[in-house]
Amino acid sequence: MKFEGFNEADFAVFDVDGLENRMNAIIKKVRPKLETLGEHFSTSLSVWTGEEMIAHVAKHARRSVNPPDDTWVAFANSKRGYKKLPHFQIGLWKTHLFIWFAVIYESPIKEEFGRKLEKNYSKIVKNIPDTYMWSDDHTKPDSMEQNKLKKRDFTRMFTRLKEIKKAEILCGVHLSREEVLSLSGDDQLKKMEETLQNLLPLYQLAQK
Repeated sequence: MKFEGFNEADFAVFDVDGLENRMNAIIKKVRPKLETLGEHFSTSLSVWTGEEMIAHVAKHARRSVNPPDDTWVAFANSKRGYKKLPHFQIGLWKTHLFIWFAVIYESPIKEEFGRKLEKNYSKIVKNIPDTYMWSDDHTKPDSMEQNKLKKRDFTRMFTRLKEIKKAEILCGVHLSREEVLSLSGDDQLKKMEETLQNLLPLYQLAQK
């Protein structure tokens, strides 16, 4: 597969004013690349997980006023959707590219997964690279680098996941806009592949 890579014009879609105009820019510039990544990594993830993984490109269909600040393709083992399932995401904010494993607020397994994360804390921080990021809200661009987190920070995230209805947990990589622009399409693809493979233990833990 030939992936030309994300470029300055892709990040610039988030500077376009207005819902309709920004959506038109996303559809024209970014969505074809997300669909290409969806086709490529749904195949790879199916092999790696042993499950049929389906790509879901964000449509932002519920928006009626505010334009989206990010866009993505998600991967889950269902054709019906991904939000209730443990899944992977690749996408863009204005400031960075993200590659996530995610369990978000719609998921019915949050409480059980929070317990599994607590039980497997030592193994998780050993297996996940220290430079990876953690987040408890997929709607915000902010995240925390693992090597700057203490055990109490993880305990807070895991407890929140168990107890708070809107709680979420995401782990993965942020590549700054500048770093992405310095990489070829092939190098971007390699970074995505490496990251998804490193996140597989979290997915497998969620699926047990």
